[in-house]
Amino acid sequence: MTERHEIVVVGSGFAGSLMARVLAVLGYDVLLLERGTHPRFAIGESSTPLANLSLERLAERYGLDDCYQLAAHGRWTETHPNVRRGLKRGFTFYRHHPGAKPGDARLADERLLVAASPTDYVADSHWLRADVDHHFVRQAIDAGVDYRDRVEVTDADIGDDGVELRARRDGAEVSVQADFVIDASGPGGFLARQLSIPSGLGRTRTRAGIVFSHFEGVRLASEVAPHFPPGPYPDDAAAVHHLIDEGWMYSLRFDHGVTSAGFVLSPRGAASLPADAKSADAKWAALLQRYPTIAAAFSDARAIMPMMQRDRIQHRLTRAAGKRWAMLPHAFAFVDPLFSTGIAWSLRAVERLALSFEAARAGGRVPDADHLIRYEQMLTREADQIDRMVAGAYEAMAHFELFAAQAMIYFGTVSYAEVRQRLVTDGPEHPAWGGFLGVGDEVCDSLPRASLRRLLRITHGTGHEGTDAERESFAAWVRRSIEPRNIAGLADPARHNLYAVDLDLLVDRHALLGLTRDQLIAGLPALRGLAPDRVRSIAFATGPTMASARNAGPTLNAVGSGQP
Repeated sequence: MTERHEIVVVGSGFAGSLMARVLAVLGYDVLLLERGTHPRFAIGESSTPLANLSLERLAERYGLDDCYQLAAHGRWTETHPNVRRGLKRGFTFYRHHPGAKPGDARLADERLLVAASPTDYVADSHWLRADVDHHFVRQAIDAGVDYRDRVEVTDADIGDDGVELRARRDGAEVSVQADFVIDASGPGGFLARQLSIPSGLGRTRTRAGIVFSHFEGVRLASEVAPHFPPGPYPDDAAAVHHLIDEGWMYSLRFDHGVTSAGFVLSPRGAASLPADAKSADAKWAALLQRYPTIAAAFSDARAIMPMMQRDRIQHRLTRAAGKRWAMLPHAFAFVDPLFSTGIAWSLRAVERLALSFEAARAGGRVPDADHLIRYEQMLTREADQIDRMVAGAYEAMAHFELFAAQAMIYFGTVSYAEVRQRLVTDGPEHPAWGGFLGVGDEVCDSLPRASLRRLLRITHGTGHEGTDAERESFAAWVRRSIEPRNIAGLADPARHNLYAVDLDLLVDRHALLGLTRDQLIAGLPALRGLAPDRVRSIAFATGPTMASARNAGPTLNAVGSGQP
């Protein structure tokens, strides 16, 4: 049988389902194809402020109320309690050393906490992907998307005038004709095979494998290392990163007691494991034996699904879009989960393609060449940027002081981007077309490349931790380099690697955002979770009344102020 649809989206993870749904809202006839069924397990579970900002913009522009509710932990738990999630107040990092016992004083000294929100209610969330992806599929169906699961796409012909897909479902052959196809199928997706798109992995530096599962009974950091000084949030209410000689480990705690955890291992780290540690279980056991504090946290834990492993998690293609087709980021490239870039990058791409289809409605109803070329160029530059940022972090893991300094480049870049996008909304085009992770920013764009070069001179690419002078020089360079974008007081030795949300400092650094003090105060309600009494207290302390501040400067968007 042969069917006809305007748009076909292949892959129904959260990004593919949301893409299909937005297109349906725009009036397109959309077919969403899925090889498997929902609910199904997936990793890539940690959201960020930039991801939630994209969700809020999508909610406002296309009337997607659930996206607004899912963009803050408190709203999520109130409105969608059956879609499971975890509280993420920020990023927690510890540096572990082989053989160091629980209670080793170095763990408190080599600890970095960076808050992403001022309260639990407006915090980010870990996404239990089985629930979240299934939710977005159901919402797409409700929006009018024609959804089919258990479909294997076997062939694709993409020509100047349209697309023809051939697929198999329950033994039956199906042919689908469409005007445009979007590949949201993930690594090694069907378009890479059908179009024989060459690999672009050679242009990336980061390499790592992973051993992972979901667990019950993982103990809190405060239970195994209770000597930590107070931080800006409870250590485990975050994306927890355990830095080790072999790479790093993530630990993401969901509200219903399950923890997603995995070791991400560099090639050198994987090679250092015992020769007989071939299976995922054996590698996991060998790593816990090396790091007693991590082992103590998992001493009573039980894997609720089989341990899994992948020898390499990176992938990269040389093309991301062409006439009549486009890929979402995860089908095009993936680097590493270290800084939780995946969800935010995917949602930014959904916004961009949605805007391109919006522009096309009055014409040929598919994005024109200029939009698709720009989309591909942006993804290419951003994949390079993510790789440089993460590759530098892997080099910096040689010593905690190097890593803490390198992390400030990431946090300085994203904190500036989020606040500016929330407060300054009168730019010439939609903020989704702004470069991700500092791409195109006159200050931030060059920093990951420059940082990686400096780090390689210290580590020699072999894990050398450098001298005291080299590490101090690198940290000083980072402080100077991020200063024009440092609205959060990062890289400040007086803070001892504990960074809370500091609104008073933000007001003081208004000029970095291109705003007057009055304009910034007027825009404070646009920041998630800022209570009205806090706005009034800041306004009183800094002089102008809120009435006069509201009348000053550019229009400021109040998305995120507590109202849909």
